[in-house]
Formats: sequence, structure tokens, C-alpha cells
Amino acid sequence: MGLRASLFAAMYDRMSRGSEEAGVAAMREGLLADARGRVLEIGGGTGANLQFYDEKVESLVLTEPEQAMLRRLERKAQEEAPNAQVVQAPAEDLPFEDDSFDVVVSTLVLCGVDDQAVALREARRVLRPEGRLLFLEHVRSDDEGVARLQDRITRLNHLLFGCDCNRQTLAAIEAAGFTVSGVEQTALPKAPKFVRPAIVGAAVAPAPS
Repeated sequence: MGLRASLFAAMYDRMSRGSEEAGVAAMREGLLADARGRVLEIGGGTGANLQFYDEKVESLVLTEPEQAMLRRLERKAQEEAPNAQVVQAPAEDLPFEDDSFDVVVSTLVLCGVDDQAVALREARRVLRPEGRLLFLEHVRSDDEGVARLQDRITRLNHLLFGCDCNRQTLAAIEAAGFTVSGVEQTALPKAPKFVRPAIVGAAVAPAPS
């Protein structure tokens, strides 16, 4: 377990509290109102989404690759979703069979995975045909000035927080074979300018051929 990962896990909830209270938590709640059936959340972090899953969710599995985050996620799950299963696994190598889930949830995760394309292919693989990917992600800005700032700072941001803030995530979702069924361009409140541009929405896995 690296020192950076341990410090980040310890500080994450404190760092994000202002943004969560200013609107990110409401974004999570609105997004997860559409979660139902067999649900997989990748990159569960410290469990910020757990309070928003309701009775429409038949089963809930959460993955998290980092040991320090995993411990916090397990404690939060015991408190808020004791029937959930917590699994240590990266998004790029999910230990589940094909077509295992009705919904995959990704919130503020695809900026930090080592290989975004592989992670999205894995999400598509474990989803049943026409299953749904629900996402809330910060992305490369459409504003050229902000995008240039993101390009300049992303190496440092990755070093400190494991996040590439200039990824074109919506295009990557479509390139992985998903059909975007709805997306809103938004902004993360009280977040630094270079991580503020965001998207929230849903995409559908391909139907059977």
C-alpha cells in the first residue's frame, strides 16, 4: 500500500465534503434513482453512493482496487448496506462472468483508472445485453482555455491524486460500444476549475446480435 494512496483515502471525504454538500450528492442521488436489479459499482471509494441505493436494487456489489479505500468502503457498507458485497478488484479486471449485472455504476472513477478503454470494455462485458452504465464523471472541458489548463496540470494532478482531469470520457464510452441514452453537461460545484467540467448520464450496452 503506497503512502500516497493511504493519505488520499484518509483525506478524501474531508476534501470532497464542500463539493458534495453543494450539489454533488444530489447528482449522485438523481443518477442512482435509475439503479435497479443486479448492480455493480466500480471504484466504490469511501462509499459515497451507498445511501442512495434503494429497494429497486436486488443485489449490490462494489469493487475498489486500493486497500486503504477498501477498508473504509467495507466499514461504510456494514453501516449502510450490510447485504452488499465488497470486492477488491480494479475496473480493468473485474472478477465476474459475462452478462452478470443489469447496471454498472461509475462515479468519479473513469478519470483515475489506469486504462479507461479496458475498464469500459470490462463494464460492457459484465453487463447483460441492453444493460445500463450510469456515470458521473469529470471530463475535458469544451472551453479551450480550461482545456489547456487541464493539459498543463493533469500530470501533477495524476501524481498527487491519481486523476487525469483532461480525459474525453464521453467519447470513450461510445467507443467502447455503448449507446448514450442521455447525458447532461454540468459542473462539479466548489471544485477546482480544472476538475469542474462534468457529465452525468446513462448509456446502454449493445443488444444481442
